[in-house]
Amino acid sequence: MDARQSHRAATRRVRAGRITALAVASAGLIALAVAPLAAGAASRHATKVPVISTARNASLGTILVSGTTVYTLHPSGTACGATCLKYWPAVVLPKGAKKAVAGSGVSAAKLGTVKRAAGVLQVTYAGKALYWFYKDKSPGQVNGNITDTWGKWSVVVTAKPTSGTGTTTTTSPGGGGVGF
Repeated sequence: MDARQSHRAATRRVRAGRITALAVASAGLIALAVAPLAAGAASRHATKVPVISTARNASLGTILVSGTTVYTLHPSGTACGATCLKYWPAVVLPKGAKKAVAGSGVSAAKLGTVKRAAGVLQVTYAGKALYWFYKDKSPGQVNGNITDTWGKWSVVVTAKPTSGTGTTTTTSPGGGGVGF
């Protein structure tokens, strides 16, 4: 092999090495960007066992909360994946926990779990998976009673309103609220 051919071969190896390094670095950056969406949304609230309790909403009655209002989903044809979970974080248990805590006004017998990706346990109430809505900032707010790409989201009402006082009060402090 003459010097020119040897130089070309060396140049190709360097370019191939640079392309490989760039591909690996790009894949790593993509993984870093996507991982928090999928894993972070599910575990964002999983630092302590959620307390599912009730709050009074003037228009809806007594509703379920865990720090903020929790919702159930009647799904559409589009699954609630990573993008959905950015807006609708699942109410999940921390690693090692087996059940959520029933707070004031909640039947412990109606609380359960469903297994999600990576063995994460999502809290259920009466067999329906529970989610928070990212726009709710305090217990009793119901900004997520909507229909969107993923389906119809509904607050869990445990008792219809009895009077029109126009106030929202919390019957238990709850836990694991939305931290946005």
